[in-house]
Amino acid sequence: MSPEYATDGTISLKSDVFSLGVLLLEIISGRRNRGFHHLDHHHNLIGHAWLLWNDGRALELMDTFLEDSFIESQVKRCIQVGLLCAQKFPESRPDISSVVFMLANEDVVLPRPREPGFFTERGFSTDTSSSKDKSLTGNYLSVTIEEGR
Repeated sequence: MSPEYATDGTISLKSDVFSLGVLLLEIISGRRNRGFHHLDHHHNLIGHAWLLWNDGRALELMDTFLEDSFIESQVKRCIQVGLLCAQKFPESRPDISSVVFMLANEDVVLPRPREPGFFTERGFSTDTSSSKDKSLTGNYLSVTIEEGR
């Protein structure tokens, strides 16, 4: 990687665009990418959205709370833009001004998203001696409240 590429903020901007893409998918789905689980596969939310998009079932990503108040073309467009932002290679991702333009102009034809970054199946155990899937571990939080005597 050239020093100019790293120092001119390009990496940061492309990371921000990636994060925006993930955020769009999280808003549409009502789920977080981190900790996402699906019964049919072990992909994260981005991978799940990608699978649905490729199968022509993108609307299945949508949170059921949106069902009474959504415009199909807008939801599909947000998913497509989210996937464009989350593409594997930073140079394939749009810049922020393009994202704003794509979201604001429904008549503009968008390119087909390529495979997203972090499109991997999470580690799941093939060890048959363990009945628990290691990707389904719970996160626990303990809170200690200090009180004076």
